[in-house]
Amino acid sequence: MPADQADREPSTEPLAAGEAESRHESRRPGPALTKYVNFIAVLPANGAHARRAADGTIPPPAHDDDDVRAWFASHVVRDAELWLAVGRAGTVVGVLVLEGPWIDQLHVEPTMTGQGVGSGLLELAKRERPDGLRLWTFASNAGAQRFYARHGFVEAHRSDGRDNEERAPDILYVWSGQGIGD
Repeated sequence: MPADQADREPSTEPLAAGEAESRHESRRPGPALTKYVNFIAVLPANGAHARRAADGTIPPPAHDDDDVRAWFASHVVRDAELWLAVGRAGTVVGVLVLEGPWIDQLHVEPTMTGQGVGSGLLELAKRERPDGLRLWTFASNAGAQRFYARHGFVEAHRSDGRDNEERAPDILYVWSGQGIGD
């Protein structure tokens, strides 16, 4: 558990939809970027919407929405660093999960792509991990590859997918930590 969360165990009590406890908030234009330590029900209610929007760019999911929520509650909340981009209406429009030097998850609500949400979350990740970051993206997701390259990430390795749950070819990207604006 990161040091700033060590003083308090995240609650496992369910929250009302959209309710969460904030420990840090970024003051930048656009959606608020907020670190959450008490998080159960703020995930979008229907991940299928995002999957349909990504149809053809990423492989079918290995887990259903209920499994993803359970994994977030049992693992991400307890063992990772979770940041949310919250829109003006209070809805989650982006999710960033950091585990050590890894960007484990970076998702943006499909209707919000191209509006700086992903860039804001990635800038935040660089500030939080100035020594460098690593992430995997699917080889079929050309948009993500362009996005990470624009932000200073370089391809370090390609895989045939045998080691990921989706069994789909993927690419390891690395940011060396040379500068926040890279």
